[in-house]
Amino acid sequence: MNEAILRALAPYGELRAAINMSNFLLVSGRSADDSPDGLSPDLAKEIATRLGVPCRLIPFEGPGQLADVVGQDIWDIGNIALEPERAQTIDFSASYIKIDANFLVRENSDITTNAEVNKQGIEIILYNRSAYDLWLKENFSYPDYVRVPSIQESHKMFYDGKADVLASLKPRLVDELAKIAGYRIIEQPFTSIHQSVGIQKGHPEALEFLNSLIADLSGNGFIERSLKRHGVEEKLSMTVF
Repeated sequence: MNEAILRALAPYGELRAAINMSNFLLVSGRSADDSPDGLSPDLAKEIATRLGVPCRLIPFEGPGQLADVVGQDIWDIGNIALEPERAQTIDFSASYIKIDANFLVRENSDITTNAEVNKQGIEIILYNRSAYDLWLKENFSYPDYVRVPSIQESHKMFYDGKADVLASLKPRLVDELAKIAGYRIIEQPFTSIHQSVGIQKGHPEALEFLNSLIADLSGNGFIERSLKRHGVEEKLSMTVF
């Protein structure tokens, strides 16, 4: 293994992998030893295997907390969504999966398109500092936003009658609408979340290594097999690259 890549990704002889625990599609639960389980941990472990070092998973409550500590020598890779705001402080690999983000409205709402959400007087509830929150902040300037600490809370508050629109990940919305009535998804995604591997800025050889590895894992079926093993495959409103 190239020494520059090892210094960048495993400077202490192990791969410290930051895991965003709020992404229920990529972290589907906990293993027997209570460590994070799912595609995101599987990917981190495979990267460590290719490097020839042990893997230590470091869970974070959400992507904002994970991104906040970049540069503080806490993690070596961060499994997180690629966003322009975060790219100011983090270098991102190629994406390995794309997850649609959509709006949910009540059945009797007059809103039928994404453009009709981007208007004054519309109130959107959503998970604070999620990737789709960052996108909306840059692209939908007219609505009012109710930002809450978790995706679970955003859904509960919307179903409790708060706000006009819920912004969330389509797979979760599809799951919930199979069990409840009175709501509808605006079918055109307002954005798509590209899941990537983030690293400290300024390590081009490490980034090239990750891009090559992700292309290999996408091509050999690793991503699909991991999703299937963790019971996520049937929930896909996602694109595997």
